[in-house]
Amino acid sequence: MAFGLLWIPATILASLLQTARNLAQRSLTDVIGVIGATQVRFLFGLPFAIVFLGLACLALQTVPPPIGWPSLAYAAWGALAQIAATALMLATMRERSFAVVTAYTKTEPVQVALFGAMLLGDHLTAAKFLAIAIATAGVIVVSWRTGDRLSRAGLRPAVLGIVSGAFFAMSAIGYRGAIQALPEGGFLIRSSTILVLGLGLQTVLLTVYMLAANRQALMASLREWRRSLSAGFLGAAASQFWFIGFSLTSAANVRTLALIEVPLAQILSRKLFSEGTSRRELAGMAMIVGGVGLLMWLSTPT
Repeated sequence: MAFGLLWIPATILASLLQTARNLAQRSLTDVIGVIGATQVRFLFGLPFAIVFLGLACLALQTVPPPIGWPSLAYAAWGALAQIAATALMLATMRERSFAVVTAYTKTEPVQVALFGAMLLGDHLTAAKFLAIAIATAGVIVVSWRTGDRLSRAGLRPAVLGIVSGAFFAMSAIGYRGAIQALPEGGFLIRSSTILVLGLGLQTVLLTVYMLAANRQALMASLREWRRSLSAGFLGAAASQFWFIGFSLTSAANVRTLALIEVPLAQILSRKLFSEGTSRRELAGMAMIVGGVGLLMWLSTPT
């Protein structure tokens, strides 16, 4: 296929843009709160997604495909899961470093395998269980601090980060299902259409919620419109490339390659935030990446 390997550069670009977006959202969390920073990527990202779709339609001289109930249902699933994942990720970043939280959320491919075994009856070999054990041990190594006991102080950020990864996994599955359920169109039109649909749903849901329950955070995000606009653009651009990847290959392939975000986040964390990362945390992140990579390698058909 002419576009068979296009998912690889698309995923790499998505990872880079997502890391930059996470940094932008992290800087907004202390100013407008977790929920306020969460909605920024959707409310301020939607206009850019609409522009991306319009440019794709002009370039290909076509119109977006009709959206049926299956696509709408999958997109709603992905949208709700992504809101939960983003809020949990930002909440965790208030307790642990940017790099370590990124490592927590990147247990996502391992959780996809576990969910498949528990809910779908997928068979896990002994070698796959070993890979899962390595990655899980890596999470424990990363989360454990010198002098920590098994208490909320040590485990709370780990639990929040891992649950965030679980919701990111469900979101990826939902969005890929929405793209596949569209009746027609090439990969670019399909991915751009679902991006606009997903961001539109998220914008409506979070705006209504914040008007009712947290109007101050919404107003604060509007006052911080320059920084919010930057986070929105980065989020929309990252999602555009994620969705292109989902339209061309499985979500597992995309999310596995996305593990390059873990060492990237560690580098940026040290450069921008002066957040030290200990040798133990580095070893734990290496175990996470190694375990997830081994699992996906074992899952690849030969």
